[in-house]
Amino acid sequence: MRPWSLSLLVLALLAVSTALAAPSALEKRIAAAVDRRADAALELLAETVNVQSATENLPGVRAVGEIYAREFRALGFETRWVDVPAEMRRAGHLVATHRGQRNGPRLLLIGHLDTVLQGEPFRRDGNRAYGSGSSDMKGGNLVALEALRALHATGELRAMNVTVVFTGDEEDPGSPQLVTRESLLAAAADADIALAFEGSAPGKGVIGRRGIAAWRLHVTGVQGHSSGIFGEARGYGAIFEAARILDQFRTELREPNLTYNPSAIVGGTNVSYDTATKSGTALGKTNVIPREVRVEGDLRYLGAAQFESARARMQAIVAANLPQTSAEIVVENEYPSMAPNPAANASSVSSIP
Repeated sequence: MRPWSLSLLVLALLAVSTALAAPSALEKRIAAAVDRRADAALELLAETVNVQSATENLPGVRAVGEIYAREFRALGFETRWVDVPAEMRRAGHLVATHRGQRNGPRLLLIGHLDTVLQGEPFRRDGNRAYGSGSSDMKGGNLVALEALRALHATGELRAMNVTVVFTGDEEDPGSPQLVTRESLLAAAADADIALAFEGSAPGKGVIGRRGIAAWRLHVTGVQGHSSGIFGEARGYGAIFEAARILDQFRTELREPNLTYNPSAIVGGTNVSYDTATKSGTALGKTNVIPREVRVEGDLRYLGAAQFESARARMQAIVAANLPQTSAEIVVENEYPSMAPNPAANASSVSSIP
């Protein structure tokens, strides 16, 4: 086995937690290098987790990126920070590059710096670790980094061509994505093999990826005294109409690989919602028919056909209004899906998150 292919195999094994039946002497040395770093690796995980880095925390995301940049530079990587336009309100991305043999394969390793939530510090409870982003995905970033460090310790990294891209807005991507993902697209175009290190089901490698879309629902009704609800003049109000729509989503959009989640809702007589901060306010009195509801959520799908079908059905449900109400929905595709190929489907250790 050529050194580069062995090194790639080790990276893949570390990423999906599989193992060879009879490891070679070199593989044993690489595994031993990983074992020797166990305590130091956990300390590094704690360091990154304890830096708050929710997507909207731009200084925090950059600070986590600098920690990783420091570690990559120690392995001989060149690092750079890729800024995005300020109006996107995103931190940017870390790119680290290692140049090896000119004719060797070009590897792309993918992770992300931002987290959904922040504020929970790192802590251990036996053999488990907790903290904001400890798994998604500072733990995954650590796997990639420690795999490379083990290859470096055994001399196997020297000949490898590796580019690492840790994005700063995976959890809530900036728009337009052709701009915010420009550095990742460029790295992918120059790569022969790509591995992403975000975990899925234990012991399984991801062979496909569902796409992600965002949807925003705006419902209006006729405001008036609550004694007039359900009547011809006042109708059902915005909250009943929103409830109808969401419940029909739940009952009518049921098929494999399709999920949809209403993540935030505000409703009443006076409503405001800020899509940038994901927060809103609502004012309403118990004896007043609510005038407005705003809902925001995501949609996950596998394949362009499923996305278009789901969007069309959501739009049809939204259009079938209760009396004296109206509603509109915007469904925007954020991440395209990657359907598994037949060879990947034959694997017994596969999953689609």
